[in-house]
Amino acid sequence: MATSGNAIIQVKNLKKYYNKGEIKALDGVTVDIHKGDVAVIIGPSGSGKSTFLRSLNLLEQPTSGEIIFEGVDITKKRDQSGKKIDLPKHREKMGMVFQHFNLFPHMTLLDNMTIAPIQIKGIPKEQAEARARELLARVGLGDRADAYPLQLSGGQKQRVAIVRALAMDPDVMLFDEPTSALDPEMVGEVLDVMKELAGTGMTMVVVTHEMGFAREVGNRVLFMDEGKLVEEGTPEEIFNSPQSPRLQDFLSKVL
Repeated sequence: MATSGNAIIQVKNLKKYYNKGEIKALDGVTVDIHKGDVAVIIGPSGSGKSTFLRSLNLLEQPTSGEIIFEGVDITKKRDQSGKKIDLPKHREKMGMVFQHFNLFPHMTLLDNMTIAPIQIKGIPKEQAEARARELLARVGLGDRADAYPLQLSGGQKQRVAIVRALAMDPDVMLFDEPTSALDPEMVGEVLDVMKELAGTGMTMVVVTHEMGFAREVGNRVLFMDEGKLVEEGTPEEIFNSPQSPRLQDFLSKVL
């Protein structure tokens, strides 16, 4: 679990405790995420996977530990030179896709896609709309720019949520169980978009129950249990020769 200097994200001894330390959602996680990684996090429910993912952009405030993103420890108020850390600026570089889409229901897909680039990054409206239409076309929804979220299936909404995050041109994409709220027949269309995205070299951290995706698309698999990073390795190492009894037991139940 050693860290190294060329990681895009370095996590050092990350802890998240509740109830004065009685509940250890994260219990000393140390790991690097390198540029171009597709790091897939697996483990039983309640193992700390989503807490870890949400901590990476401080949607969850850690109890202690360091999260160094592109050279800056974002858990601190100020950097090494004493300059105040601009957390929203760092968050712009981390796209986040949740289980439940989080699209604005009263806005068209085009407006959902362009509100952040226009208001946060100051991108001209015409430029933002052109980029949004290009991204919608990329996920097979180029003809639905003027539709509203209520007019879409769950799989279509999640595809929009993914490209909405991409519209901000992030350096890293975080996925929190992006297919768990979908009907089974819609899962494939979302995973296909994620596979295509991985193929472009995008750095991705994915919490998922989809073992086929972890095996096929991930270049690293992290197994968490009881708030700890128990084992990590290539998909081949994790699925074909798991070392820890806990991982062996988990895989025997899900494969």
